[in-house]
Amino acid sequence: MPSPRWLADSSMEAPPSLLPHKHYCDITGLEAPYTDPATGLRYHDKSVYDVIKTLSASSAKEYLAARGVSSIVK
Repeated sequence: MPSPRWLADSSMEAPPSLLPHKHYCDITGLEAPYTDPATGLRYHDKSVYDVIKTLSASSAKEYLAARGVSSIVK
């Protein structure tokens, strides 16, 4: 029985992407062009930043932990 086409294509090797790595908002999951310097949380826009400013330090640490980052919240 022949292997499916997608299985054969998945083993192809390719060079690394030249596109920059995308960052995503820790709150919404949308693309995040900004990072809060106080907490290290990435955010999408001003409305999300307003939410981040109201978070406690422990909540910010939980968001960072979900992303797999050791917390830098001061």
